[in-house]
Amino acid sequence: MPSLTTPLCRSLGIEIPIIGAPISASPEFVAAVSNSGGLGVLQATWLGIKELRQTIAEIQNQTARPFGTNFVLSLTAEQHHTLIDVALEEGVPVVSTVWGDPAPVVERIHGAGAVALHTVGSAAEARRVVDLGVDAVVAQGVEAAGHVWGEIGTMVLTPAVVDAVPNAHVIAAGGIADGRGLAAVLALGAGAAWVGTRLLLARECNIHPAYRDRIESARETDTILSSVFDGGWPDAPHRCLTNNTLRAWVAAGRPQPGNRPNEGTIVAHDSSGNPIPLYDVQEPLAGMKGDVASMALYAGQGVGLTNTQAPVATILETMVTEASSIFARMAHL
Repeated sequence: MPSLTTPLCRSLGIEIPIIGAPISASPEFVAAVSNSGGLGVLQATWLGIKELRQTIAEIQNQTARPFGTNFVLSLTAEQHHTLIDVALEEGVPVVSTVWGDPAPVVERIHGAGAVALHTVGSAAEARRVVDLGVDAVVAQGVEAAGHVWGEIGTMVLTPAVVDAVPNAHVIAAGGIADGRGLAAVLALGAGAAWVGTRLLLARECNIHPAYRDRIESARETDTILSSVFDGGWPDAPHRCLTNNTLRAWVAAGRPQPGNRPNEGTIVAHDSSGNPIPLYDVQEPLAGMKGDVASMALYAGQGVGLTNTQAPVATILETMVTEASSIFARMAHL
């Protein structure tokens, strides 16, 4: 694989400037990203203490390379501060936070010898959290999949954040789905790309086959930013593929919670048989049963570039090779 090592890569102990967005709690997926030279990140927000310890151990059994854990700070903050302590106790070297104030946890992260990442949506926010001691900021553009913190596009936000925090590392997120996007954000000054939607089609990603099929066939115009799937995470804008749930909500005039079509209906069950109501935050995972196509199908605007399934290693190698080729061509202009 061609070398695209950046100062951020050296700081994190990784080989390529790609960080897998926390789109999965699957140990196999997280380890696959790290084993491919990037940084796998575990979505740990909804795990209990015992489950978190077990999942971290499973990742460590599958990779000797660095990986991270991600926490949504605004959701029962004290519980997640405890979970962060658990991750640090288990030797996780990178802790990523979002949707809240990282001030209460930065010193604890550094005290354990780990690196602190925090997602921002503006240059001003980047300056504030770097002043708190955050080592690297994830500049999340509005094109991103899942829960979207900011309102600015990646191409504008990334250089603004780079200029605002010259002594910190910047990771660009939102709409980066191939080597062209990777080359673009590196050219803008980012030290790595935060990649989510493209990796939904990784063989190791544990999403439901129906969800995978929708991702594979979707176009860049097939997503919508809303706050509809709010069960378990209220008042948090998120980008999903359009589906029957979103179409019915739009046709009804975008009503507020409590007045939405078929609200409270159970649409699916998870692999343990637990019911999943309509408008829940949960995305469809392998093993779920029911009308999973009506659930939250998180996807970014890069979904139109996400149309082939492959192992994680192949996806990342293709992105790095393409980006390296672009830089080589540019050198001759």
